[in-house]
Amino acid sequence: MRYTHLNKNLPAGNPIANILVIIAGALVIGVSIVLGFFAFVALSAIVLVSAAVIGIRVWWLNRKLRAQAHPGTTSTQRESPASVEVIEGEYQVIPDDRDEA
Repeated sequence: MRYTHLNKNLPAGNPIANILVIIAGALVIGVSIVLGFFAFVALSAIVLVSAAVIGIRVWWLNRKLRAQAHPGTTSTQRESPASVEVIEGEYQVIPDDRDEA
């Protein structure tokens, strides 16, 4: 069985009912867009705050690890590898004969 309607666009033959359906549909679409925008803004804010917290935590842990690698120095006291001086020298092993004599 096939049912066909002459007026496929609007659900009712009453023009006032048609106008009310159009207004209600436009309001529902408008409210959906506004709520969707605010949900997007809220979700974006949550993601940004989470990224900032994670970034600060990673920075803090890296700072603590660097401080543990160089105990007794602060970040301003550490020297760069290019400014470290190396003192070269020679050594000679002297046998300890004191115990045998």
